[in-house]
Amino acid sequence: MSFRRDTLTKPIFSWARGVLPAMSDTEREALEAGDVWWDADLFTGNPDWSKLLKIAPAKLTAEEQAFLDGPVDELCAMLDEWKIFWEWRDLPPDVWHFVKREKFFGMIVPKEFGGLGFSPYAHSEVVRKISTRSIAAAVTVMVPNSLGPGELLMRFGTKEQQGRWLPRLADGRDIPCFGLTSPEAGSDAASMIDTGIICKGEFEGSEVIGLRLNWHKRYITLGPVATLLGLAFKAYDPDHLVGSQEELGITVALIPTNLPGVEIGHRHLPSMQVFQNGPNRGRDVFIPLDYVIGGQERLGQGWKMLMTALAAGRGISLPSLSAAGAAYAARTTGAYARIREQFGISISKFEGVEEPLARIVATAYQLDAARRLTCAALNAGVHPAVISGIMKLHATERMRVSVDDAMDIHGGKAVIDGPQNYLGNLHRAVPVGITVEGANILTRNLIVFGQGAIRAHPYLLDEMNALADTDRERGLTAFDKAFWKHVSHSFNTLLRAFGRSWTFGAFALAPDAGDATPFYRQLSRYSAAFALCADMALLTLGGALKRKEMLSARFGDILSELYLLSAALKRWQDEGRQKEDFAALEWCMATGFRTIENRLAEILANLPNRFVAVILKLVVQPFGARVLGPSDRVVHQCASLVLEPSAARERLTPDLAHVDDDGGFARLERAFKLVAEADAIAKRMRAAHLSDWKDGVAKGVITQAEGEQLSTAHEAVTKVIEVDDFAPEALSPIYKKTGDVHQFFQELGEQRAAS
Repeated sequence: MSFRRDTLTKPIFSWARGVLPAMSDTEREALEAGDVWWDADLFTGNPDWSKLLKIAPAKLTAEEQAFLDGPVDELCAMLDEWKIFWEWRDLPPDVWHFVKREKFFGMIVPKEFGGLGFSPYAHSEVVRKISTRSIAAAVTVMVPNSLGPGELLMRFGTKEQQGRWLPRLADGRDIPCFGLTSPEAGSDAASMIDTGIICKGEFEGSEVIGLRLNWHKRYITLGPVATLLGLAFKAYDPDHLVGSQEELGITVALIPTNLPGVEIGHRHLPSMQVFQNGPNRGRDVFIPLDYVIGGQERLGQGWKMLMTALAAGRGISLPSLSAAGAAYAARTTGAYARIREQFGISISKFEGVEEPLARIVATAYQLDAARRLTCAALNAGVHPAVISGIMKLHATERMRVSVDDAMDIHGGKAVIDGPQNYLGNLHRAVPVGITVEGANILTRNLIVFGQGAIRAHPYLLDEMNALADTDRERGLTAFDKAFWKHVSHSFNTLLRAFGRSWTFGAFALAPDAGDATPFYRQLSRYSAAFALCADMALLTLGGALKRKEMLSARFGDILSELYLLSAALKRWQDEGRQKEDFAALEWCMATGFRTIENRLAEILANLPNRFVAVILKLVVQPFGARVLGPSDRVVHQCASLVLEPSAARERLTPDLAHVDDDGGFARLERAFKLVAEADAIAKRMRAAHLSDWKDGVAKGVITQAEGEQLSTAHEAVTKVIEVDDFAPEALSPIYKKTGDVHQFFQELGEQRAAS
């Protein structure tokens, strides 16, 4: 072993130390945050499918289900999204009072501190349901239970801090927010210029050592109404009051917003969404050191704390909202396509409508599958950092496509705003999800593969740590051990990738999963191809790979597809292999395989080392990218899942916020049900070439009762396809004086003529 180390490994070790780029503290802390999970299996190139299938599905406790059936349903019934964003520009006071009283802000706070102590899956289910009724309410509820003071206190706070603040957060006495983003530092949070200088000062009548803070934050959700601000800043100790180091690094602290120097209350208007969001400032705000989350010993550890908390939060809140948006789009668009007729037939019969409708349906199936699988990990105490990034990125991006497709199918119905428009506000909200908690462009190009390649790879992090070891001999020994395991792993992966690619995955490992078994074989094949190409890219590019953002993004896309497709297979298995849902699974697989093959082809076409690229192409893609996507048959079957009342439709769109009012969604649900129930009658009328039900009764084609049933269904459809209109003075204060727009313009014309 020592001969290998000193003769073969040592020169490689010396070379690698010379080319390894320096890693900043923030990069290292981000890498160390969170856990690896199923992503590590995918990175091996030989995933253990039995491990995936053994994961216990996320489930609600009886108490959590009762909360969904009780307070959550009651809250949804209180919400009127049109009035919230058009008239009030806020949640009404009775809603604020209700969410505080029922402890919506304390869902994740343990019961010992007065919270509900709910699981991540329960948190996800609550956000999912509320968001199908009101985006503003969903964001208001999800933020205190995601990245913020509560999460950070639970993980890193001292016992004294937890005992003081968590009960107040749980019962709503304090409304929290978290200030991270600065005008100068968006995605690059480490470049913030917000400062905290350690000094002596007076606090509550006594002289103590504390921090004098100056900051400027923006885009802070709940900021305008927050009473407790979690703040990220850079701490400095110029007088060495707590140690020898002057620059301590990013730190997080709790700031009661009533302290002198805090400027808070102004609001942003993000894409016309009216959840509370705004800027805040602090000018010479003094706090004692025990307001630092975790106390003095946590000074300078804020970035790692934030990344650890974010690893969980990004996997819950926005994926839940996005999965809900996709399911909502599937249910409403399927119903609308079913009842809306053009040229004498339902528009759902047009293949041009079927194609985007199938995409909506399959996306809803896949996003909820991935949401549930991720929540299962979180429920088990795992905090998968890379997977959380995948979830935030792809859930919001795919929701964007689903909502755009839904808008296209609805046409003018979804474009004209008003109380009866059940899609418009969701469409306006999409850019917010794309932007927050890490911009999607950055996540795709730098984080998913950039972080995943190091964290999830079986040996790379060990090699990097060995190379960075200040004790050269110890580092060499550790590197020797990891490097040769890596070499063996790469050789086995090459053989595996070659065999599976040339046989189209026919003999790849797969569980006995019925009709889905071939899909597992293909994922095993693609996992091997991905692992081999990733290893070769890392070998030939080294540290330069992180600057090849387009290559990194393509690798990230493949890793993301492997995870999302795994989740879809897991869902189909957990739900009992429902035959009716197989079309949605087929669509997901065909589309995902096409993406994987195209990204592999793009990587091989752009890998700088052309010799390696040619060899890799012969190994992993000898016949080129061959998957074309879902067939027309699959598209037709997938779209059909939401066109009739069925168990499959309910599985695809479960637990949406159904409120029996006269709103647009409720009207649509009633019309859909009535049209479906009258379908057989309508078919007899069409067969007789009759359109007026009274003629059908007169000619004996249908009975009087059946005719009245058709009439009722027709009236319900008419109410759905109506769009809102307003008196001029209801939309603009310009016309309120005259009350008559025609008179206003007539007088304006007379004034111009007179001048």
